[in-house]
Amino acid sequence: MTTSSNYTNLRDIWYTMIGIPGLEDAHMWISIPICSMYIVAVVGNTLLLFLIFTEHSLHEPMYLFLSMLALADIFLSTVTTPKMLAIFWFQEGGISFGSCVSQMFFLHFIFVAESAILLAMAFDRYVAICYPLRYTAILTPSVIGKIGIASIIRSFLICFPLVFLVYRLTYCGRNIIRHSYCEHMGIARLACDSIQVNIYYGVIVALFSICLDVVLIIISYALILCTVFRIPSQEARLKALGACGSHVCVILLFYTPAFFSSFAHRFGGHSIPLHIHILLANLYVVVPPTLNPIIYGVKTKQIQEQFIQVFSLSKKFC
Repeated sequence: MTTSSNYTNLRDIWYTMIGIPGLEDAHMWISIPICSMYIVAVVGNTLLLFLIFTEHSLHEPMYLFLSMLALADIFLSTVTTPKMLAIFWFQEGGISFGSCVSQMFFLHFIFVAESAILLAMAFDRYVAICYPLRYTAILTPSVIGKIGIASIIRSFLICFPLVFLVYRLTYCGRNIIRHSYCEHMGIARLACDSIQVNIYYGVIVALFSICLDVVLIIISYALILCTVFRIPSQEARLKALGACGSHVCVILLFYTPAFFSSFAHRFGGHSIPLHIHILLANLYVVVPPTLNPIIYGVKTKQIQEQFIQVFSLSKKFC
């Protein structure tokens, strides 16, 4: 590992991630639920993808967007968790600068893309409830594909500048990352240069991606509620609201920890210990991917039926 005080070649830089500062003795115990959730996340979302793509009755806009979410969840947890577990189990915290930047890019890229998918799912619910007779005419397979491609392009255009922002900095010997994975400001704070541009761009990314998506989701649900409360039948109102239940749960699961972490960093000061921040950040990349397929499996009758059918067939062949 290079220890010189002034780096001129970024390829020579190696970092050491220390996992959760202050909880090193508990790493093995912490790894058990994280590993379990990661396995459930990968298996659950893979099963969800399998059900959606093999069952023709699930080839509807809602489920196609759900398949995008499941794919994003698999990538989100896989980008971070294997390395996290290597730190907890084998103290393998070493990572090169290039690998760290790659992990940083894919982490932010998937996060922004998943936010866009949740916005698309809110639009899907808006069309389904406010314009039910035009639902299939508006959300055609072509439109859904374009929305998916637009989400990827937007995420790439927003997150790719982060790579240049960390590569432009000068690094001079600080190589301890007090975290379990690489993220933008964690790398930037190890530089010797001013990181004001990185901070400003990070705020811009948050405002024009995550915050904008949240505002548009709130507007969508405000319009949905206006439409629902104009329905004369109480049973029909409850059915319409129930159609949004799974999506609302997933939205809260995705955005609440992110906003809590953001506010804690900016306004919590030193009142919240660092190990709490890092522990929550670790759980954040595995808990939503783990619970999302469970939420949709429990609350969506069509997915329940297909799962029972697949399970019954597998038992018959066994």
